[in-house]
Amino acid sequence: MPTARYKSVVDTLAADIRSGKLCAGTRLPTHRQLAADCGIAVVTASRVYAELEAMGLVSSERGRGTFVRDVALPPGHGVDQRPVAPDAVDLNFNYPTLPGQADVLRHALRELAGAGDLDSLLRYQPHGGRERDRAAVATHLLDRGLDVTPDCVALVNGAQHGLTVTSMALLGPGDVVAVDALTYPGFKVLADALHLELASLPATSNGPDLDALTTLCNRRPVRAIYCMPTLHNPLGWVIDSGARRQLIAIARRHGLLVIEDGSYAYLAEDSPPPLAALAPDVTVYVSGLSKNVATGIRVGFVVTSLSRMTVIERTIRATTWNTPAITTAIAAQWLRDGIVTRLETQKRRDAATRQAIARKALAPLDQLAHPSSYFTWVPLPPGARADRIAAALERAGISVSTAEPFSTTTDTPQALRLALGSTAVDTLPGALTTVRRLIERDVHQ
Repeated sequence: MPTARYKSVVDTLAADIRSGKLCAGTRLPTHRQLAADCGIAVVTASRVYAELEAMGLVSSERGRGTFVRDVALPPGHGVDQRPVAPDAVDLNFNYPTLPGQADVLRHALRELAGAGDLDSLLRYQPHGGRERDRAAVATHLLDRGLDVTPDCVALVNGAQHGLTVTSMALLGPGDVVAVDALTYPGFKVLADALHLELASLPATSNGPDLDALTTLCNRRPVRAIYCMPTLHNPLGWVIDSGARRQLIAIARRHGLLVIEDGSYAYLAEDSPPPLAALAPDVTVYVSGLSKNVATGIRVGFVVTSLSRMTVIERTIRATTWNTPAITTAIAAQWLRDGIVTRLETQKRRDAATRQAIARKALAPLDQLAHPSSYFTWVPLPPGARADRIAAALERAGISVSTAEPFSTTTDTPQALRLALGSTAVDTLPGALTTVRRLIERDVHQ
């Protein structure tokens, strides 16, 4: 059909969606019905819907159809840390802090001001960090079951930078990386920027489907797997010891690099040893102090074998040269003084309290969460639409995330991911009750 005719169908539907004539959640005609209504070929109707989806105006669900998205929400709504109104409740982004943390920082700054080596903090630092600071991280990691020497630790500007450095140093454009069907959105953004191909793995109750990983490796030249074995974001699982050994065996058999994200691992007590402890030869461990201390403390670490450290440090130099010396000095002192360990203990208790509130306020809705996690995953009842609910909550002054930013499959589940760590504890029950009520209302629309 002529381009002008094809475009006119796209433009008409786009205008109807943007004006509200076609409201959020409306099921659009099937491809065949649209073709018949508009006098176009079925293949052209498919092209129309594909273009609308690329514009962020509709979403397609296998077996259900094509639905109008709420254009009041930005594409990929959730965990983008969009500005939240001062009086809004933020259940979208986690930045857990405890009372008195500002005083801890104030004290640290006074101590640093009185230190005798301030001049050294005004100069470039070693790319991987100073030896004594790397040693502080290595000592701290013993509590997570990871016994490494300081020269196997490199300091980076937070865990996201650690993932970036690892991927830039050890992967290349076009490499296939296995990931969970629902995974950390920051890695999705990183993969897109570095032109990595993400291959989705179905989830089980105990982590990724490892039989599916084996099948994938037999079919495709998989280069790496990105995983969160200890307190998965967003599903909250902790992979058991047997599955960890199986994953490592698959990695060794197929030559996979294992990128292990331990950002939330501190919340899970008595968990099995990290993959990096079981197989340092094939694993890079990445974590930081954003969640267990504060998001403003942009200090993270990459732990790997000495054979990889040279290229890791070279990539740190290329991206940032070194971490800010002043921030790193404070973070390392907190590690040595036990302040980080104390904050982790307090935050585990705080998270457990918030999870108990969520279980009560959201009941009887299904929830997937670790009992001491700062987030919960809420699969929606049949008929409910995440985009409609998120928009309604936005109007009610509550910011949440849909499943879309986490999803690595074409069929995005209808679910909400609720961050519990950013709003006051006394505000949480009312906010979560509102979430439940709007979900229940949406089911009957």
